[in-house]
Amino acid sequence: MIERPPLGLDPAAARVTWTVLAIVGALALLYVLRHVLVLLVFSVFFAYLIIPAVTAAQRWLPGMRQRTRAIAFVYVVLLGGLALAGTAIGPRITTEVGGLAERVPQVAQQISSGSIATGTLERLDVGRETIRRIEATLRSHAGEVLTYVQGAATAVLKWLGGAWVIVLIPIFAFFILKDGEALIEGVTDLIGSGRRRERLVAIVEDLHTLLGGYMRALVLLSMITFAVWSLVFWMLGVPYPIVLAVIGGLLEVIPMVGPVAAAIIALTVAGYTGYQHMLWLFVFVVAWRFIQDYLTSPMIMGRGIEIHPAFVIVGVVVGGELAGPMGMFLSIPVMAGLRVIWRHAGPR
Repeated sequence: MIERPPLGLDPAAARVTWTVLAIVGALALLYVLRHVLVLLVFSVFFAYLIIPAVTAAQRWLPGMRQRTRAIAFVYVVLLGGLALAGTAIGPRITTEVGGLAERVPQVAQQISSGSIATGTLERLDVGRETIRRIEATLRSHAGEVLTYVQGAATAVLKWLGGAWVIVLIPIFAFFILKDGEALIEGVTDLIGSGRRRERLVAIVEDLHTLLGGYMRALVLLSMITFAVWSLVFWMLGVPYPIVLAVIGGLLEVIPMVGPVAAAIIALTVAGYTGYQHMLWLFVFVVAWRFIQDYLTSPMIMGRGIEIHPAFVIVGVVVGGELAGPMGMFLSIPVMAGLRVIWRHAGPR
């Protein structure tokens, strides 16, 4: 007599079914908790950003050997630095943002009519027929452009409405810096000893080095862009130089797409306000992109992020489709982290 499996299910098919259901359930849980996970991710990034300062405080400052004291000291210094920076450039940024906000409706109207490009192209001695074609193209796609801009503005305002959550990032980062090493040791102890433990430790160490270097490099690149744009825009007499430099520095953290968007914003604002040296401004933003991509970024990033540019573009596009600007920002560290894991845990 042949013994039938319980409930008539084949054991192999049951295992496959339960595995698929477990994966689907895990993905659904990640989607539900996506906001919390993003908060934790940024807390980890913030912790990686300031951990060199914490380590330096522990090593060089008297009375700061204890990790908690060193973290608190670094936080106080950061708050003081932010307060000084706000006092120095805050009023200027407020004035420029207010003036630029008043002109937004007029910019939208000029985009709709296609006339926003006319003045700039005429100053560049572009032929009248070419200008007419460009205006017609802008008018035909004006609705799509404005819809996209309005959607982006709505998303920004919605994010600002919940911006209080940002306060939780340094709080979570405090506990990550304080207890992160003990937590990692506890997890590795669960693995036991042997080759699996050694492999896990190697993965954690490589991820630690990778993420720390990547975050510090991003911040440094953003600060360099802000400083250079502020100085050059001020020397060239570009309208709203500080605001445009802030936008350029912030968008520097989004691979590929961010710098292009910042350049378009700068050229659009300058063209609308009647800036007379558009050609020089265009040459500068293009030259700066080459300097950042082929000189500054390779020197700062080093060899930690070894991803082909084609994969970077694909990763940014996929990240944008899955999670918008947040996905674009996270695409590079995620791909680099998966590469580290595959190098250690993949088939040999």
